[in-house]
Amino acid sequence: MGGARYLLAFAQYYPYGPQYFMFGGAFEVAEIKPDRLDDHGYDLTPLPLHEEYIKRLIVKLERPIGRTPYLRHYVGLQESLTPEVYELAPDVKLGTFPGYQNVRLRHHELQRIIAGDEPSWKDALSSVKGVYVITDLSNGRLYVGSASGEANGLWQRWSGYAHLKNLTGGNRELELIREDLGDSHIVGNFQYSILEIFDPKTRADIILARESFWKNALDSRAHGMNWN
Repeated sequence: MGGARYLLAFAQYYPYGPQYFMFGGAFEVAEIKPDRLDDHGYDLTPLPLHEEYIKRLIVKLERPIGRTPYLRHYVGLQESLTPEVYELAPDVKLGTFPGYQNVRLRHHELQRIIAGDEPSWKDALSSVKGVYVITDLSNGRLYVGSASGEANGLWQRWSGYAHLKNLTGGNRELELIREDLGDSHIVGNFQYSILEIFDPKTRADIILARESFWKNALDSRAHGMNWN
């Protein structure tokens, strides 16, 4: 540890990009004596210092130079790079799962839930298939979709939307919006809610029929983002 007495831990927060890091806590460093070649040379003891910021604070570093941005070692951080406080989340877990009828997630919240494997959300969304609606808050247009065949239900389907290298879940209608307006439009304006849930054993054709019903009820083909 280079003789350091304390360590601040940060982990790369891949949903945002290679230059973003999430705070993982403060630790006291104690060297282990005598040295052993087959073991680590120090112990870390968690400290209460700034523990309220664990998994809430995200810092941004200048974009690294080189072809392997995910594998690098920073030396003299305060001298060579300028950390920027990028985000301080109001709540690590965004609260426990509020019930299927109360889900209303902005894209950055969906990212955090999926990336963090938030237990109550993962358990709830993995336990059901369903019909959902995506709202473009910039114009009120709707996209109705369904999780009808995924093994892990809504969790698996929404995991696609949460990944910054996808964002559209493979939906061609949303992909055209992404190509036209860019990733930032989706991240900044899309909101995700659940319209109807089903037991995991429900046949796909039944769920698809309900998806079609909701497209008609919300008129998302003529005035929304659905094509069929």
